[in-house]
Amino acid sequence: MAFSKVLVGWMAACALSAAQAGTLPNVNTGTGAGASGSLAHAERFDYGDSNLPQVAADLNEQILRIPADASGAVTLEATLFKPNGPGPFPLVVFNHGKNTGDLHLQPRSRPLAFAREFVRRGYAVIAPNRQGFAGSDGTYQQEGCNVGKNGLAQAADVDATVRYMSRQPYVDASRIVVAGTSHGGLVSVAYGTEAAPGVRGIINFSGGLRQDLCDGWQRNLVDAFDQYGAHTAVRSLWLYGDNDSVWTPGLVAQMHDAYVSHGTQAQFIDFGRYKDDAHRLIVDRDGVPVWWPAVNAFLAQLNLPTSVRYAVANPHEPKATGYASIDAVNAVPYVDEAGREGYRRFLNQHPSRAFAVSSEGAWSWAEGGDDPMALALDNCAKQGAGACRLYAVNDRVVWNTNTQTADNGDANTTRDIDTRALASR
Repeated sequence: MAFSKVLVGWMAACALSAAQAGTLPNVNTGTGAGASGSLAHAERFDYGDSNLPQVAADLNEQILRIPADASGAVTLEATLFKPNGPGPFPLVVFNHGKNTGDLHLQPRSRPLAFAREFVRRGYAVIAPNRQGFAGSDGTYQQEGCNVGKNGLAQAADVDATVRYMSRQPYVDASRIVVAGTSHGGLVSVAYGTEAAPGVRGIINFSGGLRQDLCDGWQRNLVDAFDQYGAHTAVRSLWLYGDNDSVWTPGLVAQMHDAYVSHGTQAQFIDFGRYKDDAHRLIVDRDGVPVWWPAVNAFLAQLNLPTSVRYAVANPHEPKATGYASIDAVNAVPYVDEAGREGYRRFLNQHPSRAFAVSSEGAWSWAEGGDDPMALALDNCAKQGAGACRLYAVNDRVVWNTNTQTADNGDANTTRDIDTRALASR
């Protein structure tokens, strides 16, 4: 498949530009999580998995090098998550978003909150970093202001990933789903124009490519989806929110309308508002109850597994100790007035949050992502002022002398590229 060469009649609108597609972030049933903090008491899934085979908390994570071309001279850094055993497992390919700046400095794609749900249900998940991103070889192909060509050029790396993974003995090449967020959502839809025979569906989370320096970038984006829809036979699921910082609801409607105008099957889900930015949905563990019901139904339509088959633990959250009430700012030990102001800011964050302190006065808070506790501890420890410990998690104070530290807990924080954090001495 020559993704970079299909639909060559598309017009390039302008020269190379600075492009961005937002970083990596319910089906309108009244259970959506708005900015008011309703997630503080959001109902957690009951997986009923206590008697099921246990998968390690790291989801058997491995880093692979996937050849991007026939010669193997250029390889892609990719993260693999999978259940225990030899398989073969159905496969999900997850395509990341795009930061600004040097893309080789973008963290390796590790969509833990996303992958956890699929591994629970017996899927292998591969998250390739496209050429020019993170530790992958090659360079990012911008394709000027032509969004359509950009998506197709990027889809060549998705194609290489699907081809490579289809040859692995633990993968069922007849049961593949391709998903992506932001720029990766656009790339996933572009890949659908020449998807491998075993690809049953595409999942597009807030997909697109924003090019503010290109005249008429919105029209370019709509035209790209129009052209993709004219050449796609694979059905897809699109999920977008109302308070997305990158796309307006009106633009999203135009993108979807253009895509389905050719009779292409693409179910659209407006999941409403999510925290302060719907674009961050997929990177948040809090977001799982919002997007999973629609994805579950889509998988069922594709005759793919939806039942929980493995037990996978979420990050452990310590219990309240009764040391102080969550809003008692002056009870936070060791910190100065700047630290207390930081704690006040922490209290204004959404409920998946953590605040860490050290006996030397260092402090940090983090919100969202897969594990804000680990990120708060890691950022606090970077201040180099003694061992850091968790003071508060979500809406409870967990402070005591045995509270989790960066040394006795999981402080690996490269898993999310859109986790919010602040740290200070």
